[in-house]
Formats: sequence, C-alpha cells, structure tokens
Amino acid sequence: MYSNIFKLFLLFIAPILICDAEPEKKKILLGEIKANIDPRTNRYTKLLLEEGKKNQYDIIIIEMDTYGGAVNDADDIRTRILDYDKPIYVWVNKDAASAGALISIACDSIYMSSGASIGAATVVTGDGEQAPDKYQSYMRSIMRSTAEAKGRDPKIAEGMVDEDLQVDSVSQEGKVITFSTNEAIKFGFCDAELNSVEEILERQNIEDYEISKFSLSSTENIISLFLNPFVSGILLLLIFGGLYFELQTPGIGFPIIASITALLLYLIPYYLNGVAENWEIILLFFGIILIAVEVFIIPGFGVFGLLGLFTSISSLILIMLNNDLFDFTFVVSSDIVSASLSVLISIFLLGILILFGGIKLTDTDAFKKIALEETQDSKKGYISNKYPKEIVGKIGKSFTVLRPSGKVIINDSIYDATSSDGFVEKNSKIKVVSNEGSALKVRKV
Repeated sequence: MYSNIFKLFLLFIAPILICDAEPEKKKILLGEIKANIDPRTNRYTKLLLEEGKKNQYDIIIIEMDTYGGAVNDADDIRTRILDYDKPIYVWVNKDAASAGALISIACDSIYMSSGASIGAATVVTGDGEQAPDKYQSYMRSIMRSTAEAKGRDPKIAEGMVDEDLQVDSVSQEGKVITFSTNEAIKFGFCDAELNSVEEILERQNIEDYEISKFSLSSTENIISLFLNPFVSGILLLLIFGGLYFELQTPGIGFPIIASITALLLYLIPYYLNGVAENWEIILLFFGIILIAVEVFIIPGFGVFGLLGLFTSISSLILIMLNNDLFDFTFVVSSDIVSASLSVLISIFLLGILILFGGIKLTDTDAFKKIALEETQDSKKGYISNKYPKEIVGKIGKSFTVLRPSGKVIINDSIYDATSSDGFVEKNSKIKVVSNEGSALKVRKV
C-alpha cells in the first residue's frame, strides 16, 4: 500500500523536479572594439564590464577589429579584464594589432575569424615612428605578465613587441610576431577559428542562451557628441563670448550663466573620458583668476591679463589632448592641430562677433528682455552713495589706467572710479562728475 502511494507521489512530483533541473538560459553580453584604443574606448569597456556585473551576465564576448592605440588606455582595459570574475571571450574579427593584441591576450579565450591576425605590438609615437625603448620595455613587461596570467607563452607575447627577440621555431630576429588564425591556433594564442558569436557559444556547449548587445546610454552618446572638435569650438565661443559681454554689461547675469554652462559642458565630457587631467583644469582656472586680477584688482599693467590669457588658452588646448604632463609622444599630430584650431578659431569668431555684431546685439529685442533697460533715476529714490556728496566736482588724477574702470587719487585718497570718456591713461587729470553707486564717475579734464 505504502509503496503504491510512494509511486503515485513520484509520478506527480517527477515532472516538477525535471523542470526545476532544467538549466537556465545563459546571459551573454556582446560588446565591440572597432576603433582605435583611446580614452573613449577605455570608458566604453569600463561601462561594458560594469553592465556585465550589474546585470549578472554569465559571459562577455568582445568583437575585436582594431589596429591598436594608446598603451595607457589598453593597460587600463586589460587590467579590468584580468580582474573580472566572469569569463570574457574575444572574437578577433579581422585585426587585433598592437594594443588590441594586449587586450585579446588578457581574455579567457581567444577566437579568430578566417583571415584574421593578431600581434605586431611594437609601441609607436603619434607620428608612426618607433617609440623610445622605455615604452617598448614597459609594453614587453605587460605583454609577458598578461600571457603568463592566462597560461600563454610569455616569450611569444614579448616577441610581438620586440623585433630583436628571436623565438625558436616562431620568429626571426628583426621581425615582430604577427600570427594568422592558423598560426595563432598552433602556438596557443587562439582557441579556434570561428566566424560568428553563435559558433563560439556552440563550441562552449551552450545551447540555451540570450544575447544582449551592449550600447551606450543616451547620456553617454551626448557626452561623446561634446567631444567632437566642432562642438567643442562652439562651446569655447560661448565661454569667451559670455565672459566678454558680462564684463561689457555687468549685472545682466545671462552672459555669465551661459559662459559657466558652456564651460561645464566643455570640461565634463573630457574629464569623464580621462582626457582632461586635474592639473589641466587647475591651470585653466588659474588663468581665469589672473584675468580677473587684471580686470578688477590691478588694471592697467597688462602682465596678469596676458599671462592669464595665455594660460587659459593653453589649458583649453591641453584639455582636448591625451597628453601625459606635456608629453605628446603618443598624441597624433592631427589631434594637436585640430585642438589648436578649435580654440583659435573660436577666439577669431568672437573677435568678428564683437567687431561687427557686439553693438547691434545690445539693441535686439531678445537682449532687452534679459537686460535692465529702465534707468533707476535718483529722483525716484534709487540712490546709493559710497562716498560723501562733497566729492562731486573735485579735481584729481587717474591712479591707474581707466578702461573704463580703475582707481583715481583725489586729495591724497584713492577711490574706485569709472570713466565716462572710456579709456583714460594713468596720471591724467580728471574731474568727479557723479557719486552714485560703489564707484565715482569721472571724466577727463
């Protein structure tokens, strides 16, 4: 009786147990590296691995087709891959040269399509010339250690960098190692020749899976947009233009708000992508401080203003370049030209705008909506006097250059003043014509 009950129990419970025993779908996250290895690629792979960890993907597959790029960015990527706790496979779909080879060797499995190649990891400068030996030595060391970490021949990995290194039965002296697919399989730098992601999963005996292709969020796409030199140039124009019009018409507020907003939109994308360093941003603000000192504190000498202008412009160019503390070894010449032109053209366009459109701008309806038009007449009670009324009509001389603001000296006392005549040279005879606000209004006598 009891045996029959037990059999009946098994009859009903067995399907449930079988269902529970069925393997879950493997979650596969597919990313790609199909451009030069640079700060943008660095950030892309960082976000890729974060996505894999956050949503608990079982496997990450990277489709690779690159001729290489910056060694420092490649080192960051390979370090993250080595530290990742889930399998990462790379599928070399044509090329994994230089920095691409380093990243590939860091992965748990390497698969290559027919006609693909891997290797040629000699470090070159931005101009395509072979980099100094200190860079080659560093590349050899990280190639060797990465190969050792993944059970691949470290000598061959070094031979991909050093043309003077001869590896028996693999390479000849004077040539860096570059493997075709079949050669890479032969020497343990490729697991198999496969031509699709599906073939990779089949080789891994994964039948039930779900592939998700990684794509950047809208925010990240916007950030990438602001890295475009053309967009950067527009932002620079807004930065310079906002500062200029705020100084010309102080108190409006809108120009300085536009300038600060443009500055943030300029800095944040480069900073997030690892291009803008802290010291470059500090240098920029130091330049702005020097300009402010020239305008508001000690006007007339020009030294602080010129130094501040030079520092600000230089830092804006440096922020756009992936240099290492003024080391431009791996910066492509075209990038230097592009960054310099973006800044200089923006300044030139600002000059044109000031020359031909500055006066007309203040007369537009749009400008009048954000600017204070009505005069705050003293007859209506709008009076604010910093100095005694008796000073009106007094004769003195300019203590600094007035352009139009500066300082004047009257009866051996120094006062803040604004010239009604515009530019006034130092030590010029002046007369006080008004005493309203925080500064005297004077004219040249």
